[in-house]
Amino acid sequence: MRALALDVDAVLVSGDLTEHGADAEYERVRELLAPLGAPLHVLAGNHDDRAALRRHFGLPGSGAEPVQYAADLGPLRLVVLDSTVPGEDRGELDPGRLAWLDAELAAGAGTPTVIALHHPPLAIGIAALDRFPLDAASRSALAEVVGRHAHVRRLVAGHVHRAVTGELAGRVVVAAPSTYVQARLDFRSQTLELVAEPPALAVHALLDGALVSHIQPVA
Repeated sequence: MRALALDVDAVLVSGDLTEHGADAEYERVRELLAPLGAPLHVLAGNHDDRAALRRHFGLPGSGAEPVQYAADLGPLRLVVLDSTVPGEDRGELDPGRLAWLDAELAAGAGTPTVIALHHPPLAIGIAALDRFPLDAASRSALAEVVGRHAHVRRLVAGHVHRAVTGELAGRVVVAAPSTYVQARLDFRSQTLELVAEPPALAVHALLDGALVSHIQPVA
């Protein structure tokens, strides 16, 4: 971040911090993120272990419960929603998680809010990745919740190793690219292919009340 001359209020890591969810992997992630010098907010991805994620990042809740919490980032509020299904690559939002989200959004009414979850609530058109999505029923139910809360400005996600934008309930959805490797854009292939595009990240800024997002390569 310092190399990009960005004065950030917080860093959001959109899941899959590790490959196997091992303690040693999380310890290494903490070492790599420490130089950023900004508050860290992490969410569970399909390669993460909820309990281990909690241990290493001091997250609320216990054990294998969904990793969900809210944080105030100055004039912006972040609500982290767990879309993972332990042991599976696909995503899901059950009634309990959606009820929690609805209540959390109601509690922060009036404050511009970003919802963060690992699986984008979109079909992205890449068959190999759309086989492990947030399912259609969950996307529809999430849209109903979001539609009740006008202060939700954006939904942000990861999972697909590409910068992707879309829409849910009239709100912009931004899937951040990977800081590791990117997936090739190919609407015809049934096989996931990786491509030598630079790692990148998303930068979100609240400017004069409007939320804008940039995709920034880091190499």
